[in-house]
Amino acid sequence: MLKSKPTIEANAVYSRRETTQALGISLSTLKKLIDAGILEVSRPPGMRRIFIKGSSILEMLEKTTVNVVERERQYH
Repeated sequence: MLKSKPTIEANAVYSRRETTQALGISLSTLKKLIDAGILEVSRPPGMRRIFIKGSSILEMLEKTTVNVVERERQYH
C-alpha cells in the first residue's frame, strides 16, 4: 500500500520532521538544502528549533524544477 505525502500549505509552518515527510527526503538531505541556502527557514534567537514556512518549501520546489528538455541535454 502506498503511503500518501501530506499536502504542503503555503500559510502553514512545518517542523524539520514534517518537512522531510512531506518531501519524502531524509533529515540529512533537508539539512543540506538549508545549509546551501536553497530552503529558507526561521530560527528564533536562543532556540535550536527551526520553523519552515510552507511558502518557503513551495518556492524552493518552484525554483528547482527541471523540465524534461533540460534533463535530456544534461545526459547527452
